[in-house]
Amino acid sequence: MAGTIVFTAANSSLAIPAVEHLLKNYPDYNAVLTVRNAADADVNTRRLRATIAKHPSAKTSIHKLDLADLSAVHAFADRIAHQILQGSLPPLASLICNAYHWNLSSPVETTGDGYEKSFQVIHVAHAAMVLRLLGHFGPNGGRVVLFSSDAHWPGKNGLEKYPPVIPEDLELLVKPGADAPPPDNFGRGFQRYASSKLAVVMWMYALNRYLENDPRLSNITAVAINPGNLSDSRALRTNTPTMLVFMSRFVIQPLRPLLRLLMDPTMRTSAEAGADVVDLATGAVHPGERGYFTLLERDSSAPASMDEGMQRRLWTETLRWARITRENTAMVGAFS
Repeated sequence: MAGTIVFTAANSSLAIPAVEHLLKNYPDYNAVLTVRNAADADVNTRRLRATIAKHPSAKTSIHKLDLADLSAVHAFADRIAHQILQGSLPPLASLICNAYHWNLSSPVETTGDGYEKSFQVIHVAHAAMVLRLLGHFGPNGGRVVLFSSDAHWPGKNGLEKYPPVIPEDLELLVKPGADAPPPDNFGRGFQRYASSKLAVVMWMYALNRYLENDPRLSNITAVAINPGNLSDSRALRTNTPTMLVFMSRFVIQPLRPLLRLLMDPTMRTSAEAGADVVDLATGAVHPGERGYFTLLERDSSAPASMDEGMQRRLWTETLRWARITRENTAMVGAFS
């Protein structure tokens, strides 16, 4: 048995072709797929089920999970851990932390946990899931795949108006308050998204140090991938202003080959990115390696992400935000 792969937001633009690639090329894995809305009324969940149906022998399950609810994340981790201990699921081989949230058309959103929504979904909730489940990987370890973006590096993404930042007061990441006037929902919304992606990269480096220093967990590797700018992603048409929706449909998608050649070599389709993510998650490529990747190439991350002092501070605060204690994670050194 190859093991279990958990994939969050499994009905996203990237995830559906990724699941297709996984079931077709790595059929021995057991896929645990999470979605915010598991009902067939959700068109994207229907597409996910249709993809699974093409592989009748696939070992899959779909779970409702809203990462904007930390209690739901912890309950999900409890269920998966219980199923692995019971033997109804094989041990983990990979955690693919794909879910995201942004809002480029409205003011700051706050979750029921009191945190800024982009930061909770992109970083805090995934950190909670990872740290809760680290003790349930198989004896050969596996891989944690985190998602970043070129947006984490100031000046690299064309949608940026204000650079990503990790403030000295880290509490501002989860409780930023209202935006200062004049209102700029697009600019500040994208900044919150980009800052969340920067936090993901910084946390990945800290996670790897703790994994390497724990003999029981040292064969688990963590990577953060910039999967590219996906011309066909629904993200460009979700919580975005009308102009970006228009550009997505009538400029970015039809002109993708030209834009890739002349402006952005990482511009590609969701299917291309999804295949790379699965190959990385299974260890088919870069087995045993850690760190930051652009597409499938080892790469340098933004200089700000390399600040080890800030990595340590972010790690400590993330434990608190994510409700991780010595009693609910296998990483006993996480609190040192």
